[in-house]
Amino acid sequence: MSDTSSTSDARTPAQIEADIKRRRETLAETLDEIGVRVHPKTIVGDAKAKLVSNVDHTLGRAYVGANRFVSDVKGQLVSEDGAPRLERIVPVALVLVGVVGLLAVGSRRRKG
Repeated sequence: MSDTSSTSDARTPAQIEADIKRRRETLAETLDEIGVRVHPKTIVGDAKAKLVSNVDHTLGRAYVGANRFVSDVKGQLVSEDGAPRLERIVPVALVLVGVVGLLAVGSRRRKG
């Protein structure tokens, strides 16, 4: 441990008062900062910002995934020169028509 009495003895009362004033100001700034950090509006704002960031990140990943899916499907249904591949489009269209038809019949049975 260091001997603080020897350093405090060397200071004048004006220096001690100035040190106390400086420490009070620092403490007041710290308390103000803590007050801002724990204020409900600050907490809600921080939570909103974090939520928005997470949603943006999730939407961005979903967008990239959807683009990749569309590109993969397009690659399957369109040839490299941009012409439609009828040998693949027709079966897919027939399956989709069948699924829609089954859903329509199923919903009619539930209503009736």
